Amino acid sequence: MTPGVAVIQMSSTADVSKNLAQAEVLISSAAQQGAKLLFLPENFALLGVGNPYQAGLREALNKEPETLRKWLAAMARQHQVWLVAGSIPMANRPDGSLLDKRVRAVCLVFNERGEEVARYDKIHLFDVDVADEYGAYRESDTVEPGDQLVVLDTPCGRLGLAICYDLRFAELFYQLRAQGAEMISVPSAFTATTGEAHWQVLLRARAIETQCYVLAPNQCGQHSEKRHSYGHSLIVDPWGEVVGSLADQSGVLCADIDLQRVEELRQRMPVAQHHRLINRE
Repeated sequence: MTPGVAVIQMSSTADVSKNLAQAEVLISSAAQQGAKLLFLPENFALLGVGNPYQAGLREALNKEPETLRKWLAAMARQHQVWLVAGSIPMANRPDGSLLDKRVRAVCLVFNERGEEVARYDKIHLFDVDVADEYGAYRESDTVEPGDQLVVLDTPCGRLGLAICYDLRFAELFYQLRAQGAEMISVPSAFTATTGEAHWQVLLRARAIETQCYVLAPNQCGQHSEKRHSYGHSLIVDPWGEVVGSLADQSGVLCADIDLQRVEELRQRMPVAQHHRLINRE
């Protein structure tokens, strides 16, 4: 077994200070339970902001004393953990070029020294009509999609990064597996309507298809008058079994990662070698 992981479920709002206070309590709880690799949900620091550009510009420049990036680095150092920071808005691309009007939805990874060791920009954007009170979600109005896959080594294994709506696109997960992923994280803010219908079945399917652990911290509860997230954060093993789950309140879910189980399953059922419709050039 490798050191423990923890998915953190939150109920975030547009109030950054309250969100960070909630996150700090949950990060501390996860660290006290022995977790070494922690996963925050999508939009953990601010959710429901109409236009995140100014917040994203602050993060891109990272010059002010209290940016989210500096706060995350401090949390990782203080608790001596690796922190996969859900998503925050950043008004620049990975090459440093600034955006004019939109932001990228960015998942940053910090090591236990507080160093930024990876950045993933959400590729698939949630432009969907949902039968809930919010109705029409148009993420592309304020977010520019990314175009680069990210896989990195962590103390718990090789980790592929995804965010929320990416979950519906199996080919992204296939490519993360092809790049050596043993775990894949899916920080999310799945709506209550789509979550009840598809959340667990999609997560289990992605785990089965890739033979990876899937770590899925979700938002939960009522964020505003019209927006409600599903919760039920999950950790799924590479056989598709649910290792653990949360309900619909903020909390922490910890588990150990068994990389030997990953290897044994892949040897017994070498599905990656059996693909006949994927270009291997």
